[in-house]
Amino acid sequence: MRSTKYYFIFSWIASFFWPFQSCAKKSQEHPNLVFIMADQWRGTALGYLDVEPVITPNLDRLAAEGVAFENAVSSYPVSSPARGMLMTGQYPVSSKVTGNCNSENAPYGVELPVEARCWSDVLKDQGYSLGYIGKWHLDAPYFPYVDTYNNRGKVAWNEWCPKERRHGFDYWIAYGTYDNHLKPMYWNRDASRDDFYYVNQWGPEYETDRAIEYLRNKDGCREEGRPFALVVSINPPHTGYELVPEKYKTLYKDLDIEKWCQRPDIPKKGNSNGDFYRNSVKDYYACMTGVDEQIGRIVETLKQEGLWENTIVVFTSDHGDCMGMHGVIGKDIYYEEAMRIPMIVTWPARIKPRRDADSRIALADLYPTLLSLMGYKSVIPLQVETFDLSERIISGNGFQPDFQPYYRIEPARSTNGWRGLRGKRYTFAIKVENGTITETVLFDRSDDPYELKNIVTENPDLELKFKKLLRKWLDRTNDSFAMFLD
Repeated sequence: MRSTKYYFIFSWIASFFWPFQSCAKKSQEHPNLVFIMADQWRGTALGYLDVEPVITPNLDRLAAEGVAFENAVSSYPVSSPARGMLMTGQYPVSSKVTGNCNSENAPYGVELPVEARCWSDVLKDQGYSLGYIGKWHLDAPYFPYVDTYNNRGKVAWNEWCPKERRHGFDYWIAYGTYDNHLKPMYWNRDASRDDFYYVNQWGPEYETDRAIEYLRNKDGCREEGRPFALVVSINPPHTGYELVPEKYKTLYKDLDIEKWCQRPDIPKKGNSNGDFYRNSVKDYYACMTGVDEQIGRIVETLKQEGLWENTIVVFTSDHGDCMGMHGVIGKDIYYEEAMRIPMIVTWPARIKPRRDADSRIALADLYPTLLSLMGYKSVIPLQVETFDLSERIISGNGFQPDFQPYYRIEPARSTNGWRGLRGKRYTFAIKVENGTITETVLFDRSDDPYELKNIVTENPDLELKFKKLLRKWLDRTNDSFAMFLD
């Protein structure tokens, strides 16, 4: 009781002096931004949704303090393309990140262009201090490859990001892509390509330690008196599920997995994909609970430092994870388990808490949406293709698209692969190989929430309707895939 009493007295005193402080600081004229992005976090795997048996108390609290989107998607559910769309506000044909950044795709120019106008470039020009911590995965590896374990096989994955390719981020503790979560590696701000270091600490915990230092401005790691934007890009629950501290695994040791494997989209025991799910899901949840704890630490620091009220906090993921569901290990497909992502946006000064199951918002929409929320709508670059849904965040009303697109592209030939649309009820997608449509899928998620029955054959009128809508979308975004839909 005594500590509670002193807490309220302190809060009253702080609130009295706060207006005088804010007048003197530009950081209070526009909000700060803390953008937390996990990797491969399925959209239904949040405790407060009560869909999967995952423990996420800190995210549950965060959701109760902001807008919790329950229908958010990743339009290209693969790491680099999703990140490329987020950073540029452009769809993959325009962003140039048409596949994962690796040595196999490097000959086709698959990486974030140095000339791209990223949201971080915009904020840099507006006087923000910028920090990036964690996974980047937007640079193409080049020979001789950096000597990390994931560059020694047939395909090289990991690459250093030089300063001129960091798009305004001054504070930098990051890596390309690297999945040894219990012994991660990083390049710091001034490191050369060969000057990386390893850490004997679980990646999310180490990255959160650095994020807390940034928020507290330890050793002047950001410019005092300026607003800031910090990205904390956490790799788990990406594969390497088992590489998680034992204390989080222990929480799930008694979980009856078979009870949760009755969904019709999870293959039976004895099937290789079904067994993969059963063997992986406990560790997957353990990763999530561990990341959830780190998010709680970040939020608590914001509150302790007096930053909470005027900081936009975003939690999301680059994509989801099928993990054997539908017979698919991984992502890169139109199923809900891959496309649906968590998305929570808080800003105590302006956003009223609510759950939003209706808004059709995609990861890439956060570029114009956040800039608009932060007061920079007028300087959103003209080349941004994604949707500004800031009004829906503030009021729950306003514009939203009828559909969000779906992409899967072969970098060697960008008209090979998939294009599709995901609307309120239907998911529609078309595959083209060498100029010929080879597969079409149509799912009615209202009648078939697990997407088990492709109804395209018995619904030619719907197929024609969605082809026309998809053609219109592709024309709008200058995607030559459109030529195959006539």
